Amino acid sequence: MAISNKNDTMEIELVNKIIADAKSHMEKAIEHLEHELLKIRTGKASTSLITDLTVDYYGAPTPLPQVANVQVSDARTIIVQPWERNMLGPIERVLINANLGITPANDGEIIRLMVPPLTEERRRELVKKSKAAGEESKVGVRTARHKGLDLIKKAVKDGLPEDMGKRKETELQDMVNKFVEHVDKVVGVKEKEIMTV
Repeated sequence: MAISNKNDTMEIELVNKIIADAKSHMEKAIEHLEHELLKIRTGKASTSLITDLTVDYYGAPTPLPQVANVQVSDARTIIVQPWERNMLGPIERVLINANLGITPANDGEIIRLMVPPLTEERRRELVKKSKAAGEESKVGVRTARHKGLDLIKKAVKDGLPEDMGKRKETELQDMVNKFVEHVDKVVGVKEKEIMTV
């Protein structure tokens, strides 16, 4: 009897780990979505548009915030002030090549990025892009569910009680529903932000 209890405990721990792993993957899908949505322009100046860019700094690719002060001066202007004047050219090239839809203005001291107001058509494109990122995130969540379900079914074949397997499958599906709902909420907030003039 003691052996059976030990096996049951191991099976329960295994299934709980499967659920925890699936949750971890789902959380990563949400983090990725939030990171991608930060990059989508809303017509307002935000340093998140350019902080992921890297500049060639003496032969080494270096994040832009490590070679320049990046800040928002008003609702439509991002200011990039390099720590070293000779970095103006390389930073300007990176900003142009980033294809942000914003032309950098270099005055020899700082670079200004004037964020243009979005047209109605551009707003709709950005909403589509946000929804596509949301769908990608949902695919990540569903992939984690699929892997989790396969592992739970395998555990049932290996001796996990069937009723416990069904409970864990339901628990996993409830988690998926919550994450999908969260994705819709995050995308909805971004959509509203984009469409607000």
